[in-house]
Amino acid sequence: MDAAVLAAALDLFIERGAGGTSIEQVSQRAGVTRATIYRRFPDKTALLIQAIESVHHDHDPGALDWPDIEHMLDNWATYLSSPRNRRMLRRLYGAVDDHPELLRAYRDSHGGRRAAAEHAALSRSRERGQLPGDCDLDAVQQLLNGAVLHHLGSYPATESADAVKAYFVTILRQVGYREGVDAVG
Repeated sequence: MDAAVLAAALDLFIERGAGGTSIEQVSQRAGVTRATIYRRFPDKTALLIQAIESVHHDHDPGALDWPDIEHMLDNWATYLSSPRNRRMLRRLYGAVDDHPELLRAYRDSHGGRRAAAEHAALSRSRERGQLPGDCDLDAVQQLLNGAVLHHLGSYPATESADAVKAYFVTILRQVGYREGVDAVG
């Protein structure tokens, strides 16, 4: 039953955005009562966050342990090459003005863990010589996160994973990224 509720919530969120999604609509689509939903989720924000997180395949603590930038970018490119994932992320970030609590809750529940994993991958890549030793990892991380938002808004949803990865590699080269550098030893 939770799977049907989460699927209905995610579908409605993707179709209509946060403002156009209600608990009533989710209950109708999932074939359950509103009371059933409220027993599991205190409010619409909690429901939508759980629905959004249901599509991430990185709930296992080791799933985000990328050994380097290349592995991280492969993961990002695969995720961002899915039109459904792109639309979901555009809806999530588009909710910042009308439903800021949604983006804040997403960052609190999922973003911190992802940010830490990104920073660790960047750090390992700097240690391997793929990034300059004096590179500001926080700035690179912000640059990459901005690049994700730019890509979501400026590129077609039909981009292949290879094209998405090439986009990120091009951006990283501007800060001195060297692809395929073996571990420094």
